[in-house]
Amino acid sequence: MATMVLPAFADSPLATAFELAWQRQPAAVSFAERQRAVDARRQTADALIAAPPSLELGTRSDRFNRNQGARELEAGLALPLWLPGERSGSQAVAEADANALSGRVASLRLDLARQVRELWWGWQAIRNERGLADERLAAAQRLRDDVARRFQAGDLSRADLNQAEGVMAQARALQAEATAAEALARYRLESLTGPLGEQPGATTAARAGAMATPAGEPVIVVPASAKSAGTVVSTTHPRLLALQAQGELARRQADLVRVQSRSNPELALSTRYDRAAAGLENEQTWKLSLRIPFGGGPRHDARIATANAEALEAGAELALEQERLQRESGALRSQFAAAEAQLAAATQRAALARENRGFYEKSFRLGESDLPTRLRIEAEAFEAERALSSARIGRERTLSQLRQALGLLPE
Repeated sequence: MATMVLPAFADSPLATAFELAWQRQPAAVSFAERQRAVDARRQTADALIAAPPSLELGTRSDRFNRNQGARELEAGLALPLWLPGERSGSQAVAEADANALSGRVASLRLDLARQVRELWWGWQAIRNERGLADERLAAAQRLRDDVARRFQAGDLSRADLNQAEGVMAQARALQAEATAAEALARYRLESLTGPLGEQPGATTAARAGAMATPAGEPVIVVPASAKSAGTVVSTTHPRLLALQAQGELARRQADLVRVQSRSNPELALSTRYDRAAAGLENEQTWKLSLRIPFGGGPRHDARIATANAEALEAGAELALEQERLQRESGALRSQFAAAEAQLAAATQRAALARENRGFYEKSFRLGESDLPTRLRIEAEAFEAERALSSARIGRERTLSQLRQALGLLPE
C-alpha cells in the first residue's frame, strides 16, 4: 500500500514545553473544580425530586384582637416534583455537559499547542542562526590565520590581511546579533512555558556535516487512502469533538426547555394543631396538597427559540470547521512534500559546498588560489549551510503544522 510520512508519537523537548505551558494555563488550574461542578450537576439530575424539599412553619393567634386563647400551629413539608420527562432530560443535559467540558479542555490544549509550536520553531530557527554565526566566526578566524601566515611569508599584502580582519569582525557582529535574537525568542517562549532549563545546543560540524536537526516531532506512516480530503481529518479531532459536544449539549438543552413548560409542581404534607379558645383541647388535622403551576406563553416560547438557535448555530459551526480542517490538512500535506524536496536539494548543495570549501582551504594554504576566490567559496558555503538549516527547520515546522491540523498534540 502506498504511504506518506507524517509525525509520530514520541517524547520530545517540544512535548515537554507544551506540558509545562499547559500546567500554567487558567483552564488547567480550574479544571478540577469544573469537574466537581459537572459531577454535582449529575447528582442533581439523578435525585428523586426536582429540588431540595422545603419546610413550612406557621402560627395563628387572637392575642392581639379578641384574646380568647385561640391558637393554631402548622408544620409542613413541600417536595418539588419532576415534570414528565424532565428528570431524564436533565440527566441527558448533565452527561452532555460533562462531554462538553472534556471537549472544551481538549480544544484549549490544541489551541495552546499551536501557540507553543509557533514559538518553539521560531526559537529553533534562531538557535540555528546562532549556530551558523558561531561557525561563520570560526571559519573567519581560520581564514584570518591563513592570511596572516601568508602575509608574514610575503605572499599577500597588508590589504588582504585587513580584508580578512574585516570579515572576522563582521562575523563577530553577526554572532552578537544572533545571540540577542536567540535570547528574545527564548524569552517569548518561556513567557508561555515558564523556565525550560538547559536545552541541547544547536551545533555545527563544518567538516563532518551541517546544523544538527532540531528536536521536533518524529514520524509515523499514514496510509495513502488518508490523502483524500474526506478521510484526512479524523472524527476524533479535538476541535470537532468539542463542537460536537457543544452541539449535543445545545440539543439536549433545547429538549429540556420543551419539557420545562412550567414551574415544578409541589407535593406538600402538613399537619395543624389548633385550639378554638382557652381551656379547650388541641385538635390535630393532616393535609396532603398538590400545587400545579400554569405554564406556556411567550416566555416559554422565547426559551425554546433561543435553545433551538444555539443548537442550529453549533451544527453550522461544526460543518464549517470540518471543511476548514480538511482544506488546511490538504494544503499542509502539499507543503510538507515540498519541504521534503527542498531539504533534499539543500542537503546536496551543502555537501557540495563543504567539499569545495575543503578544496579551496587547502589550495589557499598552499598558495594555489587567491583571497577573493577563497572569500567567495566561504560565502557560498555559508549560504548553503544557511539554506540547509532553513530547509530542516521548514520541514520540521511544516510537519508540526500538519500534526496540528490533524488534531495531534506534541509528543
